[in-house]
Amino acid sequence: MPFLNIRAFAIVLACVFLNPAAAIAQKAASNPYREGPVWDIAFVRVKYGMEDKYLRYLADEWKREHEAMKKAGYVLDFKVLVTEPHDEKDYNVILLTEFKDMASLESEAHKRDALREKLFGGAKGVENGNEERMDYREILGTRLSREIILEPKPTSPR
Repeated sequence: MPFLNIRAFAIVLACVFLNPAAAIAQKAASNPYREGPVWDIAFVRVKYGMEDKYLRYLADEWKREHEAMKKAGYVLDFKVLVTEPHDEKDYNVILLTEFKDMASLESEAHKRDALREKLFGGAKGVENGNEERMDYREILGTRLSREIILEPKPTSPR
């Protein structure tokens, strides 16, 4: 008789733990979207008259750094958007860096830092570059955003 109780208990446990997992899998399969990569987004205000200087920096050092991170597999892609500010305190440049997922963003941070230091002459070189850019740009904020991939809408038979 104790064997039946253990067996019944195992069946109850399986039902309790497998039903929610099956429900989650079924819900995920029915959603018309899936979670995609993570984007690190920086909102930058470049001082008036300094736009060309900042864009030259982006085309040189920033791009070189991001291409090296992409080649190493730390990032998937990167983009620069220029926008018109709504007032004198608003951002006018948006920097986007695409990561595979949140886990790789977090786990490879030290590798990205080491690569940055290698490219720009150690921690002091990175620090000096950051200080220099403070003269003509200000980072107003950053956001991490997850891209949502919209799946094709299934067509219904007519």
